[in-house]
Amino acid sequence: MASDNSFILRGGRIIDPANQRDEITDLTVVNGVIADPAEWSGDKISDLPVLDVSGLTVCPGLIDMHVHLREPGCLEAEDIRSGTMAAARGGFTTIVAMPNTDPPLDSISGMDDFRHRCRTKAAVRVLTCPSLSVKQQGKELTDIPALKEAGAAALSEDGRTLADNRLMREAMLNARNCGLVILDHCEDSNLAADGALHAGEIAARLGVAGKPRSSEDVIVARDIALAADTGCRVHIQHVSSAFSAALVRWAKDRSLPVSAEVTPHHLLLTEEAVPKLGGNGKMNPPLREERDRRALLDGLADDSIDAIATDHAPHTWETKNKPLAEAANGVIGLETALAVCLTELHRRQNFSLLQILAKFTSGPRNVLGLERGGALTPGSPADITLIDPQQHWTIDAESMVSKARNTPFAGMQCQGMVKTVFLGGIKVYSSRQPL
Repeated sequence: MASDNSFILRGGRIIDPANQRDEITDLTVVNGVIADPAEWSGDKISDLPVLDVSGLTVCPGLIDMHVHLREPGCLEAEDIRSGTMAAARGGFTTIVAMPNTDPPLDSISGMDDFRHRCRTKAAVRVLTCPSLSVKQQGKELTDIPALKEAGAAALSEDGRTLADNRLMREAMLNARNCGLVILDHCEDSNLAADGALHAGEIAARLGVAGKPRSSEDVIVARDIALAADTGCRVHIQHVSSAFSAALVRWAKDRSLPVSAEVTPHHLLLTEEAVPKLGGNGKMNPPLREERDRRALLDGLADDSIDAIATDHAPHTWETKNKPLAEAANGVIGLETALAVCLTELHRRQNFSLLQILAKFTSGPRNVLGLERGGALTPGSPADITLIDPQQHWTIDAESMVSKARNTPFAGMQCQGMVKTVFLGGIKVYSSRQPL
């Protein structure tokens, strides 16, 4: 018998990259699950509510594999409720929460506490990603098998890099044996030093220390070598350098267990935007040069880069409104990622909707090895995002659902808006009904 989370989406353009579907047809949801048309048709669905979605794009709920929710810890910048509401508004139904909370997510008790918080507060599905090292101090590995048994979706030292090569190799061996992917922040702290921006013309002009590309490149190269040695799946987070992108392509050409993501801000912006953006132009890794940006676009086009992830990093006004050398790193992106990518990549760079949506759905699904989410396969949970690809709107930082306002895209005119989001067939966001 059908329940309240049963309905028919009629006349929409279904784009489902995991199944290579791009067609105008109906989609039936029964009891929160994508229905098989061979089993659910005719009289069996005659009583289901019909929602007219003609003119809209119907795609799997988006997946963001790089999100900072700040809880526990800096609740004035973000919390689980505000962050997941922002995710829903941006079209995401599944997010991976990074472990650099306060205290860091590094134990079973910490995971249990975090998941309890999510059960009572989260608007979307939140996957846990504990840290590689105890307290993220880079000295002692966490109990990776126990964390896997407790339900870890991945592992990450996000925001930091395990500098000890032997320890990183041991972490990879443990992760491989447990079937976990490592989400890898690549930065040599000695080379990065106290750099605030990319070590280029803008940093020199502004008189601030810069981070060279090599601070990223040498760790990407190291961890590709360790992935080849151990067989561990390694996912390079927020690639920003042309050489790092080339290293990832090299690894993929040799069928090494390496994947990568890029952020919307690294796809759209360069160091030239920093003087205007101020603190909202400071992130880690930094915005680099045009040739780096073009290399990232090339990586998207040839699929050597698997996913677009926001690295949603909320901060208070006080921590961002400082001189660049002192301002906090990071920008928010959950509510704007899809829109800015549709506007820039689809409208101006001629990426197809199928290509773009793959980077937000099947790409992260494959990297994480998820069994649910990221596809509209019959039998899958009805995690669905409805998009109006024609609607024009302007990004307004003050109207964000997130507690934070540190977006680099304030004032950008976009084409393409998330209209409705379903999680397991339950509506968790509608642009007509504020959360």
